[in-house]
Parts: sequence; structure tokens; C-alpha cells
Amino acid sequence: MLEPKAYFDRIGYHGSAAPTLDTLRQIHRDHMIAVPFENLDIARGRKIMIDEEAFVRKVVERRRGGFCYELNGAFATLLRSLGFTVTLLSARAVGKTGIEGPEFDHLCLRVDSQEPWLADVGFGDCFLEPLRLQPGVEQTDPAGTFRIVPKDQRFQLEKLTAEGGWKEQYSFSQQPRSLDEFAGMCHYHQTSPESPFTRKSICSRATPDGRITLADMKLIVTKNGERTETALSSEKERKDALREHFGIIED
Repeated sequence: MLEPKAYFDRIGYHGSAAPTLDTLRQIHRDHMIAVPFENLDIARGRKIMIDEEAFVRKVVERRRGGFCYELNGAFATLLRSLGFTVTLLSARAVGKTGIEGPEFDHLCLRVDSQEPWLADVGFGDCFLEPLRLQPGVEQTDPAGTFRIVPKDQRFQLEKLTAEGGWKEQYSFSQQPRSLDEFAGMCHYHQTSPESPFTRKSICSRATPDGRITLADMKLIVTKNGERTETALSSEKERKDALREHFGIIED
């Protein structure tokens, strides 16, 4: 049984453990700020298995991050330990070409707290707090404005762009899924040259006023809408950035 206190300490949460909407919102936000979206194990050829306990150990004990299966898998375990009703959902992420990935391409969560909510701490630069799972309603979040719209018997998550248009993030269905159903795509994303996770190293987390990302040898900081990029010149600088900004010490 997961001990919530250790997880709370990891994400810097000091509030109530009651399964309320306020709790859900705050731990979702704290998780996004404290735990990075990263693929460092994939870059080093370390196999990631579909295993909730392994996900929690990596996030809580090893103080690492992960990609969607790991982060949302661990977060679902925390939520259930608090008494929330959580359903795993399969999503299809929209790539740069506008084409959706296959089923089980992404794992997101439905959390029921008085009404259904979409939770997702494993999609990188996305909403900081859960969204109402209510189609057609624009929802303002610290990370931007989002909406969920119907699409071909599914739902599509979209984000408002600076130009005033809507950018597709991913589509999902509300069919309940089991964690093992994601094993095939988890393996694919670690091994296929077509996977975005095998093409470059990434480590990224939200901050209270923006985002910080280490992409290969480039450090990108966004603060209050201002973006700066710094090219790193050595492996030592890269490791120093991982330790300073993400608390990660590579072994």
C-alpha cells in the first residue's frame, strides 16, 4: 500500500489528504512543478516496464521523472490511495504533422470528484490543474486556455494559441483501460526510431511562472512569457543543469 506522505514530500505538498477537488487540484499542480517529464532512461537504454510499484519507486524514492505511462501511472496510484476513483484512459497524441498516434500512444486519467475531471501529469507542457471533463467549455488554467471537444465518438483536447486558434493536443475515449494494455506502446516508444522519445533527450518541468526544459544540449527557460535559450558546451554542464534545475544526478 502506498504511503501518501512520502509522495507528498516528493512533490512538496503539505495540505489535506481528503479526496476533495481542492486536494486534486493542488497535488496535480505540485506534481507538475516538482516532477519532470523526462526520457533519460530511454536515452541510456534502460528498459521501462509497465509496473505501478516501479513507477512510484522511480518518482518518490529515486526522485526522478518519467514519461506518460510512468508519471500518470504513479499519480493514479497516489490518487487511489487517497480514495479517489480513477480510470485509465487511452489517448492519441497529435504529432507535428497533425497526424494522431495509435491507440495507447498516451495515458491520461479520468478522476471522479463530484464530477468527472481530466488529469494528466505526463504530457509535458500542458494544463497545471485538472480540467472538467465537459465538452465545449473553455477552461482557463495557469498554463493557458483549454477546451475539450467531441471528435468521432471520442474527445479532443485543444489549447488556445497566441494567434487565437486552437491547437490539437490529443484525442481520447472514456473507455476504461488496464495498465497492461499500454505495454506494447510503452515498448515501442523506448525502441522505435520513429518514436519521439528515441530521437532526443528531454527533461522538462513546469515552474510557478513558466517552464524549464533541457533538450539534449540546450537549456530553455520560459518565464512570464519570455523565452531564453542557452547552448551547453560540455557533458559536465549538462549534468550540472540536470542537478540544479531538476534534482537529478545521473549515475
